[in-house]
Amino acid sequence: MTIESRIRELGNRHRSLESAIRQEAGHPSADSLHLKALKLQKLRLKDQINALQDAR
Repeated sequence: MTIESRIRELGNRHRSLESAIRQEAGHPSADSLHLKALKLQKLRLKDQINALQDAR
């Protein structure tokens, strides 16, 4: 897998997590622990994307 394709894959996952976060936050009974876990996953993906972009 090339770096570019890995970055695209991680970007897709990042966008999916953003959508999941918006959905979870929009619920009146949002689970704050689940929301926090989603945000942490999103942050880790962003860090991975940035590291790969810097490595190019």
